[in-house]
Amino acid sequence: MFGTGGTASVWLTARTSDDIPVDTSRVPAREAAEDELSKPMYHENDPNLLQRAMDRFWEWIGDLFNSVAGSGVTSPVGLAVIALIVAALGAALWWRLGTPRRTTRPKDALFESGPRGAAEHRANAEEHAAAERWNQAVQERMRAVVRSLEERTVLDPRPGRTADEAAADAGRSLPEHAIALRAAARSFDDVTYGGRSADRGTYLRLRELDLGLENSKPQLSGATQGAAE
Repeated sequence: MFGTGGTASVWLTARTSDDIPVDTSRVPAREAAEDELSKPMYHENDPNLLQRAMDRFWEWIGDLFNSVAGSGVTSPVGLAVIALIVAALGAALWWRLGTPRRTTRPKDALFESGPRGAAEHRANAEEHAAAERWNQAVQERMRAVVRSLEERTVLDPRPGRTADEAAADAGRSLPEHAIALRAAARSFDDVTYGGRSADRGTYLRLRELDLGLENSKPQLSGATQGAAE
C-alpha cells in the first residue's frame, strides 16, 4: 500500500544527504588557503629583506644594461652610460663605508704611544707597583727593559716590535739572559692579551731582570769579534 511511496521517500532522503555537493564559498576557501600558506614553516628558506633588496637592485642594473644595449645608441655612448653607473655606485659605496683606514702598527706591538725613555717607563712602573696595579707595572717594566736595550744599541729600534720579538732578538746578544727575557715577554703577553693578572712576584722578577741587564755586555758574533780583533 505504501511500499512504492516509502521507497521513493527513502531514495529522496538518501539523494539529499549523500549526492548533493557541498557548495563552499570561494572567499572563505581562499582565506583559509592564505592563512595556511602564511605559517612560518612554509617560509623558512625565504630570502631575508636585505637579500630581496639586493636581488631587486641587480635586476634593475641588468634591465638598465639591457635597455642600453638594445636602444640602438652608438657603442661609445653605451659605454659612457655604463661608466657613469659604475662611478655612481662607487661613490655611493665610498659615502656609505667611508675612507679606508690604514693600520699603522700591529695590535700586539710592545709600545702603544710615542717614544719614551727607559727611565720614564721605569718611573711609571714603580708608580703602578706602589699602587699595586701589577698588570700595568709589568707592562711598563717590560717596556723599560726593551727601551733600555735600544738605548744601549743592543737592539735596533724597530717600530711595531712585539715583546716576543724583542726577547728573541735580545736573547741572541745576551744568551745568559735569554730564558729570563722569554719569561718576561710571556708575562707581558699574559696580562696584555691573555686576560691574566700579574702579582707582586711577577713584577719583582721583571724588575730584577731589568737591573741585571744594565751591567750585562752583549756577546759579539764570530764576524763581529773577528773584525774587532
